[in-house]
Amino acid sequence: MRILLISSAYRRINWRAEPTYSVLAKLRAADSRPGVLDVIGGTEYFLFGGHEEDHLRGEPGTIVARRGGAICRATVDGAVWIPQLRRRPAPGGPVTIKLPATLALGEAAAGVPEVDAPLAMPPGRHTYQEITYRESGGVGYLEFSFPGGAMSTAQCRRLLATYRYAQRRPVRVIVLGGPRDVFGNGIHLNVIEASDDPAAESWRNINAINDLVEAILTTTDRLTVAALAGNAAAGGLMLALAADEVWCRAGAVLNPHYRLMGLHGSEYWTYTLPRRVGAEQAAWLTDACLPVSPASALRCGLVDQVIGGGAAAYRVQVAARAEQLASSPDYPSRLAAKAQQLAVAAAVQPLDVYRQTELAEMYRNFYDPREPYAELRHAFVHKQRPTRTPPHLSRHQAQTGPFRSGRSREQGTLVAAAR
Repeated sequence: MRILLISSAYRRINWRAEPTYSVLAKLRAADSRPGVLDVIGGTEYFLFGGHEEDHLRGEPGTIVARRGGAICRATVDGAVWIPQLRRRPAPGGPVTIKLPATLALGEAAAGVPEVDAPLAMPPGRHTYQEITYRESGGVGYLEFSFPGGAMSTAQCRRLLATYRYAQRRPVRVIVLGGPRDVFGNGIHLNVIEASDDPAAESWRNINAINDLVEAILTTTDRLTVAALAGNAAAGGLMLALAADEVWCRAGAVLNPHYRLMGLHGSEYWTYTLPRRVGAEQAAWLTDACLPVSPASALRCGLVDQVIGGGAAAYRVQVAARAEQLASSPDYPSRLAAKAQQLAVAAAVQPLDVYRQTELAEMYRNFYDPREPYAELRHAFVHKQRPTRTPPHLSRHQAQTGPFRSGRSREQGTLVAAAR
């Protein structure tokens, strides 16, 4: 069998000649690596992602709009949205990282008009929108899809604003999550790395995602569901645990830990995770730093339902189960029980105490120069290869987690699933 390597020259876009479908094909063929090499304002960038735009028009090749960090570039018969860019490094120069397009362009994007899109997309409309909201059968679907699952400060704030909007709507259930791909991976390490003050941006980012988690946790007038169509890790998975129910597609992989980035973690995980899986299991999940399969997550209580099938089938099943939940006869009693449980837990220890205790650790992680976070973050975003077997994998060769003594074989599958 012959393997044909296609060079970047074959993926070059001729903006003045190629129609939208051809531009999209090249962008998607090179996503998420290595990207399509192109020139913007005399500087070479790699382009990532591609979404059709059916309303905006302009001179082919020009940037006609921006939205949520993405740029919209005109083609000969329409336009395409490009969410991320990476500046091509100079020969022998420092490695560059993938960033939201407007951040990568800097001042070059400052004069481009910001264009909003409706939260509820009309049928047949084609555009780029990271966050959408729709309603059906008493259910509000707050869908979000952030490139790579990372959630910057601005993205967390936009998501919180949309969640507040959903809270004001006459729905009985709010479902959070995208229709496919990654659910979330927590704070946006690339944006943090590129900022003038990474520690300060880390602090802003963790507080922004905490504000969102707090809003979900304290919602007592309706039920909430986190629907994980794809992988979830670190703060993204802990965000999901703030919901009343967590539904997971069978093909997803869950990573409920922060330690590999030198972080204690926040997002109220010290409140939500032990309440779901117990204190001992929570300690093991966060310390072992191993992936968990949906089946194992269901057995230990990390998730409530596992849904099989592809992306389309998953979407249909989520809608059916959410509408069933909204019309369930025990809906009022569930709401009452939810409010009572929150009040009882708060009487023992207020939610803000969990938050402030976690943030005290995170502040040290971010600002103490002796902490490994800055170095680990830099290595991660610059794709540096490890020089040795990571310690958590070395330890895994010699142990099987807390289930090795006196635990059932079924409980031990959490470890087996990671092998």
